Amino acid sequence: MKAIVLAAGKWTRMRPITETIPKPLIKIAGKPIMEHNMDHIYKSVDEIIIVIKYLGEKITEYFGDQYKWTKITYIEQWEWKWTWAALKGISFEWDFILLYADSIFEEKDLQTLIDLDWYGCLTREMEDPSKYGVFVKDENRVATKVIEKPKEFYWNTTNVWVYKFSSSIFKMNDSIWLSPRGEYELTDSINLFCQEEDFHLIDMKWKFIDVWSPWDIFWANEDILWKLEQSEIYWIVEDWVSIKGNIILEEWAVLKSGTYIEWNVYIWKNCSIWPNCYIRWTSTFWEGCRIGNAVEIKNSHFGNYTNAWHLTYIWDSIVWNNCNFWAWFKVANLRHDAKNMRAINNGELVDTWRKKLWMIVWDGSKTGIWTLCYPWRVLEPETFTLPWEIIK
Repeated sequence: MKAIVLAAGKWTRMRPITETIPKPLIKIAGKPIMEHNMDHIYKSVDEIIIVIKYLGEKITEYFGDQYKWTKITYIEQWEWKWTWAALKGISFEWDFILLYADSIFEEKDLQTLIDLDWYGCLTREMEDPSKYGVFVKDENRVATKVIEKPKEFYWNTTNVWVYKFSSSIFKMNDSIWLSPRGEYELTDSINLFCQEEDFHLIDMKWKFIDVWSPWDIFWANEDILWKLEQSEIYWIVEDWVSIKGNIILEEWAVLKSGTYIEWNVYIWKNCSIWPNCYIRWTSTFWEGCRIGNAVEIKNSHFGNYTNAWHLTYIWDSIVWNNCNFWAWFKVANLRHDAKNMRAINNGELVDTWRKKLWMIVWDGSKTGIWTLCYPWRVLEPETFTLPWEIIK
Protein backbone atom coordinates (compact mmCIF):
# COMPACT_ATOMS: atom_id res chain seq x y z
CA MET A 1 0.00 0.00 0.00
CA LYS A 2 1.22 3.46 -0.94
CA ALA A 3 -0.03 6.95 -0.14
CA ILE A 4 -0.15 9.97 -2.43
CA VAL A 5 -0.43 13.36 -0.74
CA LEU A 6 -1.38 16.35 -2.91
CA ALA A 7 0.56 19.41 -1.77
CA ALA A 8 1.09 21.42 -4.96
CA GLY A 9 -1.65 24.06 -4.77
CA LYS A 10 -1.29 27.83 -4.46
CA TRP A 11 -4.09 28.01 -1.85
CA THR A 12 -5.16 31.52 -2.77
CA ARG A 13 -7.99 31.53 -0.21
CA MET A 14 -5.36 31.45 2.55
CA ARG A 15 -3.61 34.62 1.46
CA PRO A 16 -1.79 36.58 2.76
CA ILE A 17 -0.54 33.67 4.89
CA THR A 18 0.40 31.55 1.86
CA GLU A 19 2.50 34.29 0.30
CA THR A 20 5.56 32.89 2.06
CA ILE A 21 4.58 29.44 3.34
CA PRO A 22 2.66 26.61 1.64
CA LYS A 23 -0.61 25.85 3.36
CA PRO A 24 0.38 22.26 4.33
CA LEU A 25 3.15 23.71 6.55
CA ILE A 26 0.89 26.08 8.50
CA LYS A 27 1.11 24.88 12.09
CA ILE A 28 -2.01 23.79 13.92
CA ALA A 29 -1.49 23.10 17.64
CA GLY A 30 2.27 23.13 17.12
CA LYS A 31 2.45 20.81 14.10
CA PRO A 32 2.05 21.48 10.35
CA ILE A 33 -1.35 20.55 8.90
CA MET A 34 0.22 17.93 6.66
CA GLU A 35 2.17 16.31 9.48
CA HIS A 36 -0.98 15.52 11.46
CA ASN A 37 -2.04 13.19 8.63
CA MET A 38 1.47 11.83 8.10
CA ASP A 39 1.41 10.73 11.73
CA HIS A 40 -1.79 8.81 11.04
CA ILE A 41 -0.74 6.94 7.89
CA TYR A 42 3.02 6.30 7.96
CA LYS A 43 2.68 2.98 9.82
CA SER A 44 0.25 1.57 7.25
CA VAL A 45 2.07 2.37 4.00
CA ASP A 46 5.50 1.56 2.61
CA GLU A 47 5.94 4.82 0.71
CA ILE A 48 4.49 8.33 0.84
CA ILE A 49 4.52 10.17 -2.50
CA ILE A 50 4.17 13.93 -2.09
CA VAL A 51 3.16 15.98 -5.13
CA ILE A 52 4.62 19.49 -4.88
CA LYS A 53 4.94 22.67 -6.92
CA TYR A 54 4.20 26.04 -5.25
CA LEU A 55 6.91 26.65 -2.59
CA GLY A 56 7.61 22.94 -2.83
CA GLU A 57 11.21 23.37 -1.70
CA LYS A 58 9.94 24.30 1.76
CA ILE A 59 8.02 21.02 2.00
CA THR A 60 11.03 18.95 0.89
CA GLU A 61 13.27 20.80 3.34
CA TYR A 62 10.88 20.17 6.22
CA PHE A 63 10.16 16.46 5.67
CA GLY A 64 13.34 15.22 3.98
CA ASP A 65 13.47 11.75 2.38
CA GLN A 66 11.56 9.83 5.02
CA TYR A 67 8.92 10.31 7.69
CA LYS A 68 10.02 8.37 10.74
CA TRP A 69 10.85 5.07 8.99
CA THR A 70 8.62 5.44 5.91
CA LYS A 71 10.17 6.48 2.58
CA ILE A 72 9.12 9.80 1.01
CA THR A 73 9.26 10.43 -2.74
CA TYR A 74 8.60 13.87 -4.24
CA ILE A 75 7.03 14.49 -7.64
CA GLU A 76 6.66 17.98 -9.06
CA GLN A 77 3.28 18.71 -10.62
CA TRP A 78 3.86 19.40 -14.31
CA GLU A 79 1.28 22.16 -14.84
CA TRP A 80 -1.44 24.18 -13.12
CA LYS A 81 -4.46 22.29 -14.39
CA TRP A 82 -6.29 21.42 -11.19
CA THR A 83 -6.10 18.34 -9.01
CA TRP A 84 -5.90 15.46 -11.42
CA ALA A 85 -3.01 17.03 -13.31
CA ALA A 86 -1.03 16.26 -10.16
CA LEU A 87 -1.21 12.54 -10.93
CA LYS A 88 -0.22 12.67 -14.57
CA GLY A 89 3.02 10.76 -15.02
CA ILE A 90 2.61 8.66 -11.85
CA SER A 91 2.28 4.91 -12.37
CA PHE A 92 2.78 1.82 -10.20
CA GLU A 93 1.03 -1.52 -9.64
CA TRP A 94 -0.21 -1.03 -6.09
CA ASP A 95 -3.38 0.03 -4.36
CA PHE A 96 -3.01 3.44 -2.77
CA ILE A 97 -4.75 6.05 -0.72
CA LEU A 98 -4.96 9.62 -1.99
CA LEU A 99 -5.48 12.62 0.26
CA TYR A 100 -5.04 16.36 0.22
CA ALA A 101 -2.35 17.98 2.34
CA ASP A 102 -4.49 20.80 3.71
CA SER A 103 -7.18 19.07 5.80
CA ILE A 104 -6.73 17.07 9.00
CA PHE A 105 -8.42 13.69 9.42
CA GLU A 106 -8.73 11.43 12.43
CA GLU A 107 -6.51 8.37 12.47
CA LYS A 108 -9.44 6.00 13.02
CA ASP A 109 -11.25 7.19 9.89
CA LEU A 110 -8.10 6.98 7.76
CA GLN A 111 -7.37 3.50 9.05
CA THR A 112 -10.91 2.35 8.22
CA LEU A 113 -10.35 3.38 4.62
CA ILE A 114 -6.87 1.82 4.46
CA ASP A 115 -8.23 -1.49 5.80
CA LEU A 116 -11.16 -1.54 3.36
CA ASP A 117 -11.25 -4.73 1.27
CA TRP A 118 -12.62 -2.76 -1.68
CA TYR A 119 -12.12 0.76 -2.99
CA GLY A 120 -13.88 3.89 -1.89
CA CYS A 121 -13.59 7.18 -0.06
CA LEU A 122 -14.50 8.97 3.13
CA THR A 123 -17.69 11.04 3.13
CA ARG A 124 -19.53 13.33 5.50
CA GLU A 125 -23.23 14.22 5.59
CA MET A 126 -23.43 18.02 5.27
CA GLU A 127 -26.35 20.41 5.09
CA ASP A 128 -24.54 22.55 2.52
CA PRO A 129 -22.13 20.54 0.33
CA SER A 130 -21.88 23.24 -2.34
CA LYS A 131 -18.17 23.99 -1.86
CA TYR A 132 -17.23 20.33 -1.99
CA GLY A 133 -18.93 17.73 -4.18
CA VAL A 134 -21.62 15.09 -3.66
CA PHE A 135 -21.91 11.41 -4.47
CA VAL A 136 -24.92 9.77 -6.07
CA LYS A 137 -25.19 6.34 -4.47
CA ASP A 138 -27.21 3.15 -4.50
CA GLU A 139 -28.89 1.44 -1.56
CA ASN A 140 -25.59 -0.23 -0.56
CA ARG A 141 -23.71 3.08 -0.36
CA VAL A 142 -21.80 2.29 -3.53
CA ALA A 143 -21.12 5.40 -5.59
CA THR A 144 -22.56 5.65 -9.08
CA LYS A 145 -21.44 9.23 -9.76
CA VAL A 146 -19.82 12.27 -8.16
CA ILE A 147 -20.95 15.82 -8.93
CA GLU A 148 -18.45 18.59 -8.22
CA LYS A 149 -19.77 21.68 -6.37
CA PRO A 150 -23.41 21.16 -7.35
CA LYS A 151 -25.57 24.22 -7.95
CA GLU A 152 -28.68 22.15 -7.32
CA PHE A 153 -29.28 19.83 -4.35
CA TYR A 154 -28.87 16.12 -5.16
CA TRP A 155 -27.65 14.43 -1.98
CA ASN A 156 -25.78 15.58 1.09
CA THR A 157 -23.21 12.77 1.02
CA THR A 158 -20.21 15.02 0.66
CA ASN A 159 -16.85 14.20 -0.86
CA VAL A 160 -14.08 15.16 1.60
CA TRP A 161 -11.16 14.22 -0.70
CA VAL A 162 -9.70 11.05 0.82
CA TYR A 163 -9.75 7.99 -1.45
CA LYS A 164 -8.57 4.43 -1.89
CA PHE A 165 -7.91 3.41 -5.52
CA SER A 166 -6.34 0.62 -7.49
CA SER A 167 -3.56 1.47 -9.92
CA SER A 168 -6.03 1.15 -12.82
CA ILE A 169 -7.11 4.72 -12.21
CA PHE A 170 -3.81 5.96 -13.66
CA LYS A 171 -4.83 4.72 -17.11
CA MET A 172 -8.27 6.28 -16.67
CA ASN A 173 -6.61 9.53 -15.69
CA ASP A 174 -4.62 9.53 -18.93
CA SER A 175 -7.84 9.29 -20.94
CA ILE A 176 -9.69 12.33 -19.55
CA TRP A 177 -9.86 15.69 -21.27
CA LEU A 178 -9.90 19.26 -20.10
CA SER A 179 -13.24 20.21 -18.60
CA PRO A 180 -15.26 23.31 -19.61
CA ARG A 181 -13.37 25.09 -16.80
CA GLY A 182 -10.10 24.32 -18.61
CA GLU A 183 -8.97 21.85 -15.92
CA TYR A 184 -8.32 18.15 -15.48
CA GLU A 185 -11.06 17.25 -13.03
CA LEU A 186 -10.66 14.61 -10.36
CA THR A 187 -14.39 13.91 -10.60
CA ASP A 188 -14.06 12.79 -14.24
CA SER A 189 -11.56 10.08 -13.29
CA ILE A 190 -13.63 8.99 -10.29
CA ASN A 191 -16.71 8.65 -12.47
CA LEU A 192 -14.76 6.40 -14.85
CA PHE A 193 -13.49 4.37 -11.88
CA CYS A 194 -17.05 3.92 -10.56
CA GLN A 195 -18.00 2.27 -13.87
CA GLU A 196 -15.27 -0.35 -13.46
CA GLU A 197 -15.10 -0.96 -9.69
CA ASP A 198 -17.42 -0.90 -6.68
CA PHE A 199 -16.57 2.39 -5.03
CA HIS A 200 -17.79 2.34 -1.43
CA LEU A 201 -18.73 5.45 0.51
CA ILE A 202 -17.46 5.32 4.10
CA ASP A 203 -19.23 7.76 6.39
CA MET A 204 -16.72 9.35 8.73
CA LYS A 205 -17.23 8.62 12.41
CA TRP A 206 -14.99 11.41 13.62
CA LYS A 207 -14.57 15.07 12.88
CA PHE A 208 -12.29 16.34 10.14
CA ILE A 209 -10.73 19.79 10.11
CA ASP A 210 -10.88 21.70 6.85
CA VAL A 211 -8.58 24.73 6.93
CA TRP A 212 -10.26 26.61 4.10
CA SER A 213 -9.61 30.27 5.00
CA PRO A 214 -7.25 32.12 7.40
CA TRP A 215 -9.83 32.29 10.19
CA ASP A 216 -10.23 28.49 10.02
CA ILE A 217 -6.89 28.36 11.84
CA PHE A 218 -8.84 29.36 14.97
CA TRP A 219 -11.32 26.49 14.62
CA ALA A 220 -8.52 24.03 13.87
CA ASN A 221 -6.44 24.96 16.92
CA GLU A 222 -9.52 24.84 19.13
CA ASP A 223 -10.53 21.40 17.83
CA ILE A 224 -7.13 19.86 18.49
CA LEU A 225 -6.19 21.61 21.73
CA TRP A 226 -9.55 20.87 23.32
CA LYS A 227 -8.62 17.16 23.08
CA LEU A 228 -5.49 17.69 25.18
CA GLU A 229 -6.30 15.64 28.27
CA GLN A 230 -3.18 16.31 30.32
CA SER A 231 -0.30 18.75 30.34
CA GLU A 232 3.06 17.94 28.77
CA ILE A 233 5.69 20.13 30.43
CA TYR A 234 9.29 19.67 29.29
CA TRP A 235 10.99 22.75 30.73
CA ILE A 236 10.63 25.44 33.42
CA VAL A 237 7.49 26.56 35.23
CA GLU A 238 8.44 28.95 38.02
CA ASP A 239 6.66 29.22 41.36
CA TRP A 240 3.34 31.07 41.49
CA VAL A 241 2.25 30.15 37.98
CA SER A 242 -1.45 29.19 37.71
CA ILE A 243 -2.53 26.74 35.01
CA LYS A 244 -6.30 26.24 34.72
CA GLY A 245 -6.35 23.75 31.86
CA ASN A 246 -3.76 21.64 30.03
CA ILE A 247 -0.68 22.97 28.28
CA ILE A 248 2.20 21.77 26.14
CA LEU A 249 5.43 23.51 27.13
CA GLU A 250 8.30 22.48 24.88
CA GLU A 251 12.03 22.39 25.66
CA TRP A 252 13.78 25.64 26.69
CA ALA A 253 10.44 27.41 27.15
CA VAL A 254 9.81 29.27 30.42
CA LEU A 255 6.70 30.39 32.30
CA LYS A 256 7.68 33.06 34.83
CA SER A 257 6.05 33.80 38.18
CA GLY A 258 2.58 35.28 38.22
CA THR A 259 1.57 33.96 34.79
CA TYR A 260 -2.06 32.80 34.64
CA ILE A 261 -3.05 30.33 31.90
CA GLU A 262 -6.70 29.51 31.30
CA TRP A 263 -7.92 26.71 28.98
CA ASN A 264 -5.50 24.71 26.82
CA VAL A 265 -2.40 26.40 25.36
CA TYR A 266 0.57 25.30 23.22
CA ILE A 267 4.00 26.92 23.82
CA TRP A 268 6.84 25.81 21.55
CA LYS A 269 10.55 25.70 22.34
CA ASN A 270 12.59 28.76 23.33
CA CYS A 271 9.52 30.82 24.26
CA SER A 272 9.52 33.03 27.33
CA ILE A 273 6.32 34.16 29.07
CA TRP A 274 7.21 36.94 31.50
CA PRO A 275 5.63 37.65 34.92
CA ASN A 276 1.95 38.40 35.37
CA CYS A 277 0.77 37.49 31.86
CA TYR A 278 -2.77 36.25 31.19
CA ILE A 279 -2.86 33.64 28.39
CA ARG A 280 -6.11 31.97 27.47
CA TRP A 281 -8.37 30.09 25.09
CA THR A 282 -6.26 27.77 22.91
CA SER A 283 -3.53 30.26 22.07
CA THR A 284 -0.39 28.91 20.39
CA PHE A 285 3.16 30.22 20.29
CA TRP A 286 5.80 29.01 17.86
CA GLU A 287 9.55 29.05 18.44
CA GLY A 288 11.29 31.88 20.27
CA CYS A 289 8.36 34.13 21.19
CA ARG A 290 8.76 36.68 23.99
CA ILE A 291 5.65 37.79 25.86
CA GLY A 292 6.38 40.73 28.17
CA ASN A 293 5.17 41.68 31.61
CA ALA A 294 1.39 41.99 32.17
CA VAL A 295 0.41 41.07 28.60
CA GLU A 296 -3.02 39.55 27.86
CA ILE A 297 -3.37 37.19 24.89
CA LYS A 298 -6.58 35.37 24.04
CA ASN A 299 -7.21 32.83 21.27
CA SER A 300 -4.27 34.05 19.18
CA HIS A 301 -1.57 32.33 17.21
CA PHE A 302 1.99 33.65 17.14
CA GLY A 303 4.63 32.67 14.58
CA ASN A 304 8.37 32.28 15.15
CA TYR A 305 10.29 34.96 17.06
CA THR A 306 7.34 37.29 17.55
CA ASN A 307 7.27 39.54 20.61
CA ALA A 308 4.50 41.31 22.53
CA TRP A 309 5.89 43.66 25.18
CA HIS A 310 4.42 44.87 28.46
CA LEU A 311 0.80 45.93 28.89
CA THR A 312 -0.14 44.77 25.39
CA TYR A 313 -3.58 43.25 24.64
CA ILE A 314 -4.02 40.89 21.65
CA TRP A 315 -7.19 38.89 21.07
CA ASP A 316 -8.42 36.57 18.30
CA SER A 317 -5.49 37.23 16.01
CA ILE A 318 -3.05 35.48 13.68
CA VAL A 319 0.43 36.98 14.00
CA TRP A 320 3.16 35.62 11.75
CA ASN A 321 6.95 35.58 12.09
CA ASN A 322 9.37 38.20 13.46
CA CYS A 323 6.70 40.71 14.46
CA ASN A 324 7.07 43.12 17.35
CA PHE A 325 4.34 44.79 19.40
CA TRP A 326 5.71 47.55 21.56
CA ALA A 327 4.19 48.52 24.90
CA TRP A 328 0.51 49.37 25.34
CA PHE A 329 -0.56 48.04 21.97
CA LYS A 330 -4.34 47.42 22.08
CA VAL A 331 -6.88 45.94 19.72
CA ALA A 332 -10.66 45.78 19.34
CA ASN A 333 -12.06 42.41 18.30
CA LEU A 334 -15.84 43.00 18.28
CA ARG A 335 -18.09 45.13 16.12
CA HIS A 336 -20.41 47.58 17.92
CA ASP A 337 -23.43 45.86 16.33
CA ALA A 338 -22.11 42.40 17.44
CA LYS A 339 -22.59 40.97 13.94
CA ASN A 340 -20.25 38.40 12.44
CA MET A 341 -17.03 39.68 10.97
CA ARG A 342 -16.90 39.71 7.17
CA ALA A 343 -13.74 39.59 5.10
CA ILE A 344 -12.52 39.64 1.51
CA ASN A 345 -11.46 36.10 0.62
CA ASN A 346 -10.12 35.34 -2.83
CA GLY A 347 -11.83 38.48 -4.15
CA GLU A 348 -15.19 37.73 -2.55
CA LEU A 349 -16.78 39.26 0.56
CA VAL A 350 -17.63 36.35 2.86
CA ASP A 351 -19.00 35.74 6.34
CA THR A 352 -16.27 34.42 8.65
CA TRP A 353 -18.91 33.05 11.07
CA ARG A 354 -16.95 34.58 13.93
CA LYS A 355 -18.18 37.47 16.03
CA LYS A 356 -14.74 38.11 17.47
CA LEU A 357 -11.88 38.52 15.05
CA TRP A 358 -9.02 40.95 15.06
CA MET A 359 -6.37 40.81 12.39
CA ILE A 360 -3.67 39.02 10.47
CA VAL A 361 -0.22 40.52 11.04
CA TRP A 362 2.30 39.53 8.43
CA ASP A 363 6.06 38.88 8.66
CA GLY A 364 8.28 41.56 10.12
CA SER A 365 5.58 44.05 11.15
CA LYS A 366 6.25 46.37 14.08
CA THR A 367 3.95 48.70 15.99
CA GLY A 368 4.84 51.84 17.94
CA ILE A 369 3.83 52.28 21.58
CA TRP A 370 0.15 52.96 22.23
CA THR A 371 -0.89 51.83 18.75
CA LEU A 372 -4.63 51.07 18.59
CA CYS A 373 -6.38 48.84 16.06
CA TYR A 374 -9.92 48.45 14.67
CA PRO A 375 -11.38 44.93 14.38
CA TRP A 376 -10.38 42.66 11.51
CA ARG A 377 -7.52 44.34 9.76
CA VAL A 378 -4.58 42.91 7.79
CA LEU A 379 -1.06 44.29 8.23
CA GLU A 380 1.05 43.62 5.15
CA PRO A 381 4.68 42.42 5.50
CA GLU A 382 7.10 44.91 7.07
CA THR A 383 4.34 47.28 8.21
CA PHE A 384 5.49 49.86 10.76
CA THR A 385 3.24 52.13 12.84
CA LEU A 386 4.02 55.29 14.73
CA PRO A 387 3.36 55.85 18.45
CA TRP A 388 -0.33 56.54 19.09
CA GLU A 389 -1.28 55.55 15.55
CA ILE A 390 -4.78 54.14 14.93
CA ILE A 391 -5.05 51.27 12.41
CA LYS A 392 -8.44 51.75 10.70
